[in-house]
Amino acid sequence: MTTSHVLPPAEIGEILKNIPHRHPFLLIDRMVACEPGKWVRAVKNVTSNDAFFAGVPRERRVMPQMLVVEALAQSSGALCHYSGLMRDIERPLIFFAGFDKCRFLGSASAGQSLVLECRLIRAMRDVVKVAGTASVDDEPILELELTAVIRGMDGATAVRSRAGSVGGPASR
Repeated sequence: MTTSHVLPPAEIGEILKNIPHRHPFLLIDRMVACEPGKWVRAVKNVTSNDAFFAGVPRERRVMPQMLVVEALAQSSGALCHYSGLMRDIERPLIFFAGFDKCRFLGSASAGQSLVLECRLIRAMRDVVKVAGTASVDDEPILELELTAVIRGMDGATAVRSRAGSVGGPASR
């Protein structure tokens, strides 16, 4: 799972191949770098055209904090993909299961770039724990630990598919 190399940047087309989110709910624009099994750094450019700003006066366009949490969750999904955590599952999906130790420290406004950094704490069976930080202009605006669960579209997990137990993709 872990390697000692850093992957090159990935633009939106590559990201769309590897996570299920689509506009208007895709909240990362590019992956700046990733060391599989360890960390990922992604960017969300907050623009006045973002769907969540519809009807909000220009002077009050601040990205909702829970969408910053979701952007970190999507970044962690990219980390899981590039780390190979979903390769043993046919048609994998990653579900945001919860977060802990969340601290809101600031905000991101239209015109700013949100830098999303996630570090893999542990991956056990089909549960992944990640530490995430979102920052603007090198100042953290959100810190948290999040938990995700990896499943196949048919409900199979990597553990079942590797073991070939009844109900997993390997038993078909």
